[in-house]
Amino acid sequence: MDLALVWFILIAVLWTGYLVLEGFDFGVGMLMPIIGRSNKGRRVVLNTIGPVWDGNEVWLLTAGGATFAAFPEWYATMFSGFYLPLLLILLALIVRAVAIEYRGKINDETWRGRWDWVIIGSAWVPAILWGVAFANLVRGVNLDADHQYVGNFFDLLSPFALLGGAVTLAIFLSHGAIFLSLKTDGEIRERSEAFARKASLAAVAVAGVWAVWAQLAYSRNTWTWAAVALAAVALVGAWFSTLRGRFGWAFIANAVAIVGAVVLIFGAMYPNVMPAIDEANSLTIDNASSTDYTLTVMTWVAVIMTPVVLAYQSWTYWVFRKRLSMEHIPEHNELTFMKG
Repeated sequence: MDLALVWFILIAVLWTGYLVLEGFDFGVGMLMPIIGRSNKGRRVVLNTIGPVWDGNEVWLLTAGGATFAAFPEWYATMFSGFYLPLLLILLALIVRAVAIEYRGKINDETWRGRWDWVIIGSAWVPAILWGVAFANLVRGVNLDADHQYVGNFFDLLSPFALLGGAVTLAIFLSHGAIFLSLKTDGEIRERSEAFARKASLAAVAVAGVWAVWAQLAYSRNTWTWAAVALAAVALVGAWFSTLRGRFGWAFIANAVAIVGAVVLIFGAMYPNVMPAIDEANSLTIDNASSTDYTLTVMTWVAVIMTPVVLAYQSWTYWVFRKRLSMEHIPEHNELTFMKG
């Protein structure tokens, strides 16, 4: 198999890992005020992702680095054309990291409340914008003959793209609620399970409309109907599993639905990596890839290092596998502001 095609598939795999793992991080962040209705409740919600959220972001860094090395033309065009939405996502990820670390440093309700809203907002922004970005990759963007983006930010906000943002939002909310159902106990678990049932149904409706629209209007391959069917069956299975109280199966089904969605997105683009509205200007796997030597070196590095990363991350999830409840949360032991 051609190495450029191999790396196109591997980048899709990296995005799948990121969306499955970081997806529930975003969902948990968005659900903080809904599921965790008190300070202790919000601490429980946040602690479920505390040991893993930064490790989950490694998948994004790896996907971006792999794109830069394997398809530099794709990387340059995408990051210049999607500059503003990607900048907003980057800023959201930065402030989220600061907020998670700073929230518990001071025993003050105002202090914690402000950082809570930062965490919530920094989850909502990427949850929507990732869907907008991927929808534009499927639909195609305004590229000139030199493969430069010649549109503006508002050109990226078509109805199809906005619906794509709603899809990732709905799936991440469902994914986060299901994850909380598996990681918490007591009243936090009860609220998470109730929300998961509603969010899973919403994800079925929104994602179903978008997937059929994408396949009928923009897909360049008929075989991606299989990806549509896989995602649809998985989302319905996730919803049905929440109704039956089988949240482990619901989480697996949601992950399978994300796999189907990524296959649909990358399959709909193929053989392009950056489709243009004028197909003659599209970036393809062939004209955007690096040299065979670069791809060969990358392949050997991936073969050696990927199992190490997977083993370490799996071990992390195993160590922090137990459920949390408000009984596990100690009383405040943070610093306090000096009273003047």
